[in-house]
Amino acid sequence: MNRLIAVGWLFAAAAAPVVAQTPIKIGEINSYSSIPQFTQPYRQGWQLAVEEINAQGGLLGRKVEVIARDDAGKPDEALRHAIELTSKEKVDILAGGFLSNVGLALADHAAKNKRLFIASEPLTDAIVWEKGNRYTFRLRASTYMQASMLVDEAAKMPAKRWATIAPNYEYGQSSVASFKELLKAKRPDVEFVSEQWPALGKIDAGSTLTATMAAKPDAVFNVTFGADLAKLVREGNQRNIFPKTPVVSMLSGEPEYLEVLKDETPKGWIVTGYPWDQIDTREHASFAANYYRKFGENPKLGSVVGYATMQSIFAGIKKAGSVDNEKLVMAMRGLKFSTPFGPAEFRAIDQQSTMGAYVGKLDLVGGKGTMVQWRYADGKNHLPADAYVKNRRPAEAIK
Repeated sequence: MNRLIAVGWLFAAAAAPVVAQTPIKIGEINSYSSIPQFTQPYRQGWQLAVEEINAQGGLLGRKVEVIARDDAGKPDEALRHAIELTSKEKVDILAGGFLSNVGLALADHAAKNKRLFIASEPLTDAIVWEKGNRYTFRLRASTYMQASMLVDEAAKMPAKRWATIAPNYEYGQSSVASFKELLKAKRPDVEFVSEQWPALGKIDAGSTLTATMAAKPDAVFNVTFGADLAKLVREGNQRNIFPKTPVVSMLSGEPEYLEVLKDETPKGWIVTGYPWDQIDTREHASFAANYYRKFGENPKLGSVVGYATMQSIFAGIKKAGSVDNEKLVMAMRGLKFSTPFGPAEFRAIDQQSTMGAYVGKLDLVGGKGTMVQWRYADGKNHLPADAYVKNRRPAEAIK
């Protein structure tokens, strides 16, 4: 009998290290094939973060493993991967998303399956407000937040007649709605005289600009990005619309898009973006140096988002002392974590991060587009009051 007990102890002792080495699994879903200019740097950002945490011994005595999937920019594809990652791969946490409609689909999956989801890039306000749920947290500054940052500058302009150009899906619609609401609150004298809604990735820049300028706007609010932005800028430059007509533009100062625009970058546009080569804070300098050392290239905005997404997850696991999703939800509400842009936190009421963005103007330096006269807009200064959120976020999501 004693011999059997001793043998049992030996088996238990032999098995213990195996259990301890079971990795913490994070399922990451993103549009790697459809939007590579952002998502490839994003992948490199989270890879750097995972490498660093594992070099420090991992979390809770376990290594961190990321299992990545490509949603090809399609909500149905993202859901298929989410089901596979949660049921077959048994991931502890889900993360990622680029397009807002994809992010909303993943957030819905998170709610139905009680699985923590860190929405890294989707910018729609609905993901934390109207369609928010207790299992979904969002990292990047939202459409409301970035619109607020840009409205601070737009309200100073003499322009009274505004036109908008935005892709016809959730992100574009949300951006325009927030910009109009916030600008009218600061400038009741403004009016919006034209709204153009080109299909994502299929903009007819000529007809879009013809319709826009027919309304004789004093200024334009632009939300297009990627290839659509490049087509719009090229057509506008050829028609001498830019820089003659002032433009306020979301995301256009990000290196991902300035590299595409090159010497066609329109001067004077007021934008949100990332002047990576001009930021001299300690947090950013360390991140940029480590990123260059590993990948042999300078970071892009996607790199920051990927890195910060994992940093927020790691901080949440440390605080919770567990990967139990209920414990993680409670730990991440009000969680403070570090990013290359400085400290941030997920505010409890809507689970939105306070990570901010840079606001400045576009210019050409050495034949390349860059941001000038920029400032960092801390996200906490561009979030609405609690009462505003309570009117838009389901009560169940706030409990």
